[in-house]
Amino acid sequence: MINAKVLLADLTRLLKRLEDDLRERALSPASEVPELRAQLQAEWQAARDAERTAETFESWAEQVITQAGVHWLLSCVFLRFIEDNELVDRPWIGGTPQSGRLALARDRHDAYFHEHPHENDRDYLIACFQEAGALPGLHTFFDEAHNPVFRLGISGDAAMAVMQFWQEVAADSGALIRDFTDPTWNTRFLGDLYQDLSEATRKRYALLQTPEFVEEFILDRTLTPAIQEFGYREVRMIDPTCGSGHFLLGGFHRLVEEWSSNEPGRNRRDIAQRALDAVAGVDLNPFAVAIARFRLLLAALKASDVHRMAEAPDFKIHVAIGDSLLHGTRFGLTATGDMFQSAEHFAETGLAHAYASEDLAEVQRILGRQYHAVVGNPPYIAVSDISLNHAYRSRYASCHGRYSLGCPFTERFFELAVTGDGANRSAGFVGLITTNTFMKREFGIKLIENVLPRFDLTHVIDTANAKLPGHGTPTVIIFGRHRKPLEHAPIRTVAGISADPDTSDGAVYCKVWASILDQVDFVDSQSEFVSVSDISRAVFGKHPWSLNGVVASEVRVAMEGVATKFLKNCADVGIGVVTLEDEAYYLPVSTVRRRRFDCNYIRGFVLGSALREWECDTGGFAVFPHEPETYRPYIDAPFMRWFWPLRADLANRQWFKKSQVQRGLVWFEYGHISREKFAVQWSIIFGEISTHNHFVLERTGKLCNQTAPMIKLPAGSNLEQHLGLLGLLNSSIACFWLKQVCFPKGGDQVGNKGARVRKTLWDERYAFNTTNVAEFPLVENQPVEIAGRLDTQANQLTATQPAALLAAADADSVLPPTRADLDSARAKAAQLRRQMIASQENLDWRCYGLYGLLPTDLDTASFEYLSPIEVALGERAFEIVLARRVAAGQETTAWFERHDSKLTTEIPSSWPAQYRDVVQRRIDVIESNRNIALIERPEFKRRWNSPSWESMEQSALRDWLLDRLESSRFWIGSTDQPPQLNSASRLADAARNDTDFMHIAALYAGHADFDPGQLVAGLVANEAVPFLPVLRYTDTGLRKRVQWEETWALQRREDAGEHVGKIPVPPKYQSKDFLKSDFWRLRGGLDVPKERWISYPGCERGADGSLVIAWAGWDHLQQATALATYFIDMKEREGWSRERLQPLLAGLLELIPWLKQWHNDMNPDFGARMGDYYESFLTDEARALQFTLDDLRAWKPAVTAAKRGRKKSA
Repeated sequence: MINAKVLLADLTRLLKRLEDDLRERALSPASEVPELRAQLQAEWQAARDAERTAETFESWAEQVITQAGVHWLLSCVFLRFIEDNELVDRPWIGGTPQSGRLALARDRHDAYFHEHPHENDRDYLIACFQEAGALPGLHTFFDEAHNPVFRLGISGDAAMAVMQFWQEVAADSGALIRDFTDPTWNTRFLGDLYQDLSEATRKRYALLQTPEFVEEFILDRTLTPAIQEFGYREVRMIDPTCGSGHFLLGGFHRLVEEWSSNEPGRNRRDIAQRALDAVAGVDLNPFAVAIARFRLLLAALKASDVHRMAEAPDFKIHVAIGDSLLHGTRFGLTATGDMFQSAEHFAETGLAHAYASEDLAEVQRILGRQYHAVVGNPPYIAVSDISLNHAYRSRYASCHGRYSLGCPFTERFFELAVTGDGANRSAGFVGLITTNTFMKREFGIKLIENVLPRFDLTHVIDTANAKLPGHGTPTVIIFGRHRKPLEHAPIRTVAGISADPDTSDGAVYCKVWASILDQVDFVDSQSEFVSVSDISRAVFGKHPWSLNGVVASEVRVAMEGVATKFLKNCADVGIGVVTLEDEAYYLPVSTVRRRRFDCNYIRGFVLGSALREWECDTGGFAVFPHEPETYRPYIDAPFMRWFWPLRADLANRQWFKKSQVQRGLVWFEYGHISREKFAVQWSIIFGEISTHNHFVLERTGKLCNQTAPMIKLPAGSNLEQHLGLLGLLNSSIACFWLKQVCFPKGGDQVGNKGARVRKTLWDERYAFNTTNVAEFPLVENQPVEIAGRLDTQANQLTATQPAALLAAADADSVLPPTRADLDSARAKAAQLRRQMIASQENLDWRCYGLYGLLPTDLDTASFEYLSPIEVALGERAFEIVLARRVAAGQETTAWFERHDSKLTTEIPSSWPAQYRDVVQRRIDVIESNRNIALIERPEFKRRWNSPSWESMEQSALRDWLLDRLESSRFWIGSTDQPPQLNSASRLADAARNDTDFMHIAALYAGHADFDPGQLVAGLVANEAVPFLPVLRYTDTGLRKRVQWEETWALQRREDAGEHVGKIPVPPKYQSKDFLKSDFWRLRGGLDVPKERWISYPGCERGADGSLVIAWAGWDHLQQATALATYFIDMKEREGWSRERLQPLLAGLLELIPWLKQWHNDMNPDFGARMGDYYESFLTDEARALQFTLDDLRAWKPAVTAAKRGRKKSA
């Protein structure tokens, strides 16, 4: 039996080999089959003309090549499964040696070449695929019109490697390494392989395999009761988004069992056909349908006791290629029958697939009837194609805003179930697992308020905490029936409490699933992981849904009931700016200085991730190419040189499906500016994605991108009004309310492709979107003075942090801080933090009173203590209660461990008696009042989860040292003193003479006897990027670099006045495209140069030996001058060989296009155009060394053998 995980790993490696082979055949100028490239270019051009792609040809072709490689492998997998399980008499590729079938396969191979001596293994495999395609159930997969193996052939050598791969035997045992023999003929792995091997296909069709335990759970509550209610002879089941057929196989097996147990004497083949007749499936993906048909065929053969495919009965399998949202009948609506227009109307659009299918009649038949059970796992993606998006939107009432496909599919699932009339006709059962995004995101409002209330929703089961292998989105399971809702019948709700602490990406269901299974039928049951309630149907008729239990709903309603207004009534909540490409605009301050940008067009730039605990990390800046008052686009020479390499990408930025240019904007300006939000300088800004509510008062007019939305009060609003609102929004009761209405985004990532699953409720991130925040209920009295105290304390805390101390010393030109200064600041920061914790507690309890949640028989002021007091983490009232529950074995220590706080079960005796009384009253209410107990929990209380002082200190000292090493004292560059390459050791020698540098370096190293050479070398190496692409990128990155260079060439031709047509957008880089993670960190997806130094590895002087570097602040001319000078020096003084000099010339060749672009005006000092000068210099020097320019372009570093041998002992 095959090990699916091992097989996937092996096939992934083999796929790389096939991709390289196909790339050489289809894209290389030296290809033996140039017609392949011409064929692909024609397909790409057709896609571009139809505006289905904006990618470069090479980027588009990469996906096609991967798809072809995947299908070569999967086609072989089909054959191998068939032949190892002896479903055919004669094997094609391999077999187990002990059965003799491996020898048979080799004999067949030899016979083929005896008959076809001039062909190769590719031809042999194609012939095998064609023969297999003639077998029952395999035509769809081996259809020459769809399977790319028939038009994108691998080479004979690659095919030989494929053959050897499948015939490989273990050296020790002689057993076949990849043996598919399986007495049960389990084919589930086929669908998983298809999904896992092809990322592009997985994204296009939203492939997502449903775990078997989820399928069984859904079938238990849909198909099984349908059989009981309608009878096994009548029941029909459909999966409208069947994929590779997991639900269909589960349903088939259940129906075979029903027929067999009820009619044991019936012919086995007849039973198999009747079970096949009772299951139907539709899917848009032809290869998924092919896999589903094949799997059902094998299941039917197994049920019929047939052991050869050639002997298979003419089984009718009801699985068709099509779109369940567009085909078939709309039941219960006026629109019936054919739901779409002519094929010509949708040519070259996203709807073309609806007419290209040979299954049109079959899919219409399947979707032209209703079913007793409708099950599935519909795709979670949004629809990018405009025509398709409109078609769905015009047909389904549930489509709203930027809807997910889960919305119309949920509507369609219910429609396809048999309609119950409440009297003579029973209703069909519906069960599906889908993304839970519709529950709280705005696009779900129509589904929740207009569509679902028409149906009898019976169960809503929160599975967001459940670990689903291969899933990347939190989910929910919905059960219901296609009939009017039953009056007064509540909806059974399973709400999540916490996630399984085991985060391994296993295939067996976790503790959350076990709890769901154990508890779903027991109302009011509660465990560590889930709680079960029956909730009024009316609650589910209003958007958003909140599956947090009855008490949470009551508290939310109570809060809204005492509100005098909502935030949207008194403030503008929305986004400030959207660049649509933050990497191009958002820069560290060191890059701003290095590039000498005009400070009038540099603005502080806030990301949501920078907002924490009343503070804003102000370390980021942005290029703002707009006039300050009019916002008109502005660009000068430094900005042009920064943005020009990104022009194609920036011009194609999309805003509501229109590019920057299509919207009439200049290519380099921001994608969106909410100008009205900058009329008033003050803002309350907040992190959109966060575990808790983080609102900050911003006073300086910084730019805030979409991850940090802005709240703008009316012009003339004073500080007190801002602080009062800030206090409400930063309270624990606000956190509670926001989490009831906002969408959860998950916690930590699980596995390679798993969901973000929260381990606890307090580590789950939420999307605090502007629409929901604007609905926050406000009360008249607001906690102005407490919020003001917290705001002041937060500003004081910011001023004590290491980066602020170092910056202040530089600004005032005073001595940098000493160890004593830093330690004193640390103590002060810790004290301020404890004071803020105490103030936040006062704020939280003040707000409980303002919203009417405190007991009416107690004075709300008795829960506050306004004198200065310090409270450490672990000492808050709710933490004392939590610690007591931990001691009683009722809670875990996770909260205390994560936040490095002590478990405190008693009120600290060091506090004043009055404050101890206040805390005791708080504890009493937490333990006696269910409303307060609900909110005084870790998921709603501020975490104070800031970076450690040690990490902030090291980061600040490091940044100071790096800035110092970039200062002009170490880097010359003028007409009188032309720039020269330096080395890490020479830079360290210069730094030794800098007293301030040595002082800060000692603090950074932690001792005074550090080695300056070693320290500087480490600092520089981590902030340097090599001068040549071949030293920066992996093979995949180099291929992308070629596409960027082709785009730049087209831009230069366009700038020269030539008409070049639409310039393709080059592909973005990924981390795998860079040779080192530091290069990826410094460059990112757009390859934006944010490094401090350029390095020249392999070009070290013999006497020095340390890394050769240039300052990254030099322009291309300065770099060329330094590099040419170094080349002459190494050539004439050091006597380097031509081989050692070659990379230096290659580096100069890299600079030539930029020199000719930016530095080719007549230089009066040299009496020459410097681009032309260096081009001539390069040509002459290369010729003298007998190098062509192609030789320079082809240079690669020598491959060094990996060191072998035993590691030295520590």
